[in-house]
Amino acid sequence: MKVTQHIENANGKPLFSFEILPPLKGQNIQSIFDSIDPLMEFNPPFIDVTYHREEYEYKELPNGLLQKKIVKKRPGTVGICAGVQNKYNVDAIPHILCGGFTKEDTENLLIDLDFLGIDNVVALRGDALKTETYFHPEKDGNEYATDLVLQISNLNNGIYLDEDLKNSAKTNFCIGVAGYPEKHMEAPSLDSDIHFLKQKIKNGAEYIITQMFFDNKKFFEFVAKCRAAGITIPIIPGLKPIATKKQLNLIPHRFSIELPDDLIMAVVKAKDNDAVKQIGIEWCTQQSKELVAAGIPVLHYYSMGKAENIKAIAKEIF
Repeated sequence: MKVTQHIENANGKPLFSFEILPPLKGQNIQSIFDSIDPLMEFNPPFIDVTYHREEYEYKELPNGLLQKKIVKKRPGTVGICAGVQNKYNVDAIPHILCGGFTKEDTENLLIDLDFLGIDNVVALRGDALKTETYFHPEKDGNEYATDLVLQISNLNNGIYLDEDLKNSAKTNFCIGVAGYPEKHMEAPSLDSDIHFLKQKIKNGAEYIITQMFFDNKKFFEFVAKCRAAGITIPIIPGLKPIATKKQLNLIPHRFSIELPDDLIMAVVKAKDNDAVKQIGIEWCTQQSKELVAAGIPVLHYYSMGKAENIKAIAKEIF
């Protein structure tokens, strides 16, 4: 079922969803099931499965030269989606990236997902490689998420890269895209960010899921700006409970978002990471309660493979 249909069928009751990481290469899918099992009592209608693009490593050869090697540390997104849908009878939503894919790669991936009965995808540009300052697309790949959305929409209309195909089947993906309440780190302003978000919607996006935020005011202001700009599709807030002191510096640097002073000082004064985890649970619980009271249809949690703190929050909300 499409995410938009899940929202329509909820009849005003808030829905619980979360995002999981593929296991590191060498681990099996049971590690994924172990992180999902504790959260199934809250009846998630869908679960997002992230994709992590390839990385490059350099190995020194006996002659002193360096050999460039492509490494995929978290493979298996398609198989994980199939496994999750089969085991739990919920919709698994794979993240589709521009980075690391040609348009042909993307089309073939989407065909596989369609064959598996996957109804939803999240279209993202993805991050630059660690060796790059700025994102560079693959040769013959999509440069921006707007381009990726258009390619998926074209498949939904039976338009394939091979223009000579006859009687081509249409896919029926519901397309989600990212939104940034504090703007994307590369955007010059929030208004310009929303301008390009509107282009994604014009190209076929049907719902928005936001980057994490820790101040609900920023989310509400973002939604108000989107609505004022004519964006009417569902906007799902993405939430993450802070869990370690290290994240005080890591989260703002990695995601270009601000942490509220009250949260910062509470974490600074915490005696250890167990205390930090409890602070994070309490903060995210209050965020969740306020969002539910405001009539937000879905709350989406970035679990990062850790179920314990998400479960504690969900017990208070769902």
